[in-house]
Amino acid sequence: MALPIETLMETLDLEPLEENLFRGRSPQVGWQRVFGGQVIGQALVAAARTVEDRSVHSLHGYFMRPGDPSVPIVYQVDRHRDGGSFTTRQVVAIQHGQPIFTMAASFHVTEDGFDHQFEMPQVPAPEDLPSEEELVAQFGDAIPDNIRKYWERKRPIELRPVKLRNYLASEAEEADDPVQQVWIRATGSLPDDRALHQCVLAYASDMTLLDTSLIPHGHSVFDRDLQLASLDHALWIHRDFRADEWLLYSQDSPSASSALGFNRGSIFSRDGKLVASVAQEGLIRQRTR
Repeated sequence: MALPIETLMETLDLEPLEENLFRGRSPQVGWQRVFGGQVIGQALVAAARTVEDRSVHSLHGYFMRPGDPSVPIVYQVDRHRDGGSFTTRQVVAIQHGQPIFTMAASFHVTEDGFDHQFEMPQVPAPEDLPSEEELVAQFGDAIPDNIRKYWERKRPIELRPVKLRNYLASEAEEADDPVQQVWIRATGSLPDDRALHQCVLAYASDMTLLDTSLIPHGHSVFDRDLQLASLDHALWIHRDFRADEWLLYSQDSPSASSALGFNRGSIFSRDGKLVASVAQEGLIRQRTR
């Protein structure tokens, strides 16, 4: 059986169908719908394969329909602009003849310029936090079945949350500030391919982010009475990094209203460099019992 990171590499390795046209497939792991991060990552792969000598610095996408994991996704790339310093691409992901996701991505030639950044939060190192296997061994018998299965599931991205409370109960015991930090990294070594590391980060950037808007309301992503879905996603890449080394995903939620939660993320390398920023709005609807 292939390792999860090997499956992710296969998932991101799109099949070229024609110029500007690619086909991607979903892992057959029993999901009811395609993981949003997969669609973001595959769309970025499609865009990047039409660009040379520059790397992505920002992308903005909208989720329009849930993806069907049982059939392939076709990615159509429009080459909007090839400028002296910037290249712009539009990608539409299509299933069953309808768009399920659309994304605009901008690529930039590397150049010198002003440099500043926010400081990385002071948090415990990932080695000082329990691994997913240790979480199951320590808390497995005391947490709900759906949460235990979540931590037992093999994933291509390892998560080590700094604060465990929101990941050990179907509903949080009490409200807290809308802030969380999670260490993330690919579970295996990746090739020295800058674009690939950026696509893996795009995949991982959809993990845990929407959960942040639930924290101040005493709920978690494991609450069965909630309807949750990512609606849009934006990613800015500031500096080089490796997705197979530990990255701190620092998240906050400035606002929630009208069943919508707005979330932001700052992603730092182990040595404190701000490598990427993320923003997302998602549906956080409480179901009627």
